[in-house]
Amino acid sequence: MDRKITSQYVNLENARIHYLEAGVTNSNCVLFLHGASFSAQTWEEIGTLQLLASLGYRGVALDIPGYGLSQRISVSPQGFLLELLELLQLERPVIVSPSMSGNYSLPFVIEWGDILSGLVAVAPVGIKRYREQLTGIELPTLAIWGSNDRIVSPELADLLLELMPNARKVILVNAGHACYMRATDEFHEHLIQFLEEIYKG
Repeated sequence: MDRKITSQYVNLENARIHYLEAGVTNSNCVLFLHGASFSAQTWEEIGTLQLLASLGYRGVALDIPGYGLSQRISVSPQGFLLELLELLQLERPVIVSPSMSGNYSLPFVIEWGDILSGLVAVAPVGIKRYREQLTGIELPTLAIWGSNDRIVSPELADLLLELMPNARKVILVNAGHACYMRATDEFHEHLIQFLEEIYKG
């Protein structure tokens, strides 16, 4: 399986948006967002895109507008993601959303969750803000937190489970807020297991 990663741009609302891609275009897709201190490149650096490609998935890691190599944009976060999915022809992807990118993924799940296959919520911000709208959403969701997260409390994983009936949680021991950096192997293990349950059932 081709593990080659390509760096590409797409024009969206007069802005150049950068993303990395690996894997087969017409296979099951995973869209990676990132936290405020990171970028699409993070998912290449820790081997996530290569791993997914080797297992037959299509992995797309996005530079959120105004971060990495992407220009700023004036569209709403959920509107931006919707346009991006259409432009890149990402059909029913799983979104992996750490930290700050919760500002994108959670409103999108509320408005357009029916066109997703799942959500991997990696200590995303905004759970309390969107708690009413998230209540009862049945999208399969994996909540992953580091036990030592000082930025988004692991208690919010429990709140997410209360709100979303198809959510479950994993706590990575001795990992902090960016738990995928400290406990990369365990993160990958739980991610792949979740993807296989969704796509291979």
